[in-house]
Amino acid sequence: MPGAAWFRMPVVYTPAMTQGRPRGFFLTFEGLDGSGKSTQIRRLAAALETRGHAVTVTRQPGGTRVGDRIRALLLDSRTEGLDPMTELGLMFSDRAQGIAEVIRPALEAGRIVLCDRYTDSTEAYQGGGRGLGSEIVLRMHENLCGGLDPDLTILLLAGFERSLTRARRRNGRAASAGQDENRFEAEDAAFYRRVYDKYREIAAREPDRVEVIEGDKSIAFIHQEIVKLVEARLARSREPGQGAER
Repeated sequence: MPGAAWFRMPVVYTPAMTQGRPRGFFLTFEGLDGSGKSTQIRRLAAALETRGHAVTVTRQPGGTRVGDRIRALLLDSRTEGLDPMTELGLMFSDRAQGIAEVIRPALEAGRIVLCDRYTDSTEAYQGGGRGLGSEIVLRMHENLCGGLDPDLTILLLAGFERSLTRARRRNGRAASAGQDENRFEAEDAAFYRRVYDKYREIAAREPDRVEVIEGDKSIAFIHQEIVKLVEARLARSREPGQGAER
């Protein structure tokens, strides 16, 4: 999108903010539901902790008491008549709370933050799926999130049809267990195709940040690919002159 890069300005972390500690590392996971994000986050967190890293795992929407209440409203299939702009506002209200309460304090403490979804999801689902466009999403990101961008984003793009089938099957099982988070899964394939295409657009626009893992590879193979990517980025972030701005 013309001018989109303008909205993603670097956030400067001063010594007072980090209290003399190196600034942490912010890693997000993106993709359609059913792409395997949750499994890979759990595996990566365990691998990083085994290597001696302090790790914070969170999710959006959710991850805080306020965020979990917003999540329930956004994802419950009984939520009817929610205007796309209302949905967008709720997503960023959750995100601002998560940044203030979880993400920024963890980064300032030098921790690695693994976040299941972030602004890319909003750009894909509300900007693409709902047809609101990228510009309004990126403006809200700048204004409500202080332009806090991930150091690395892992975008899992398994086959479109397989991801959609897995998501609906999984949420069907969750509904049978009394957990209703099916509002988005009720959307048609055209909605999800717009989401999928928007993810590809984001990856093409920001190749330095977004690493795409495509195809229907095994869980173990994807995990090893992610570990290699993260180790390389962590090593780079520790190089002199690489930690002042994000």
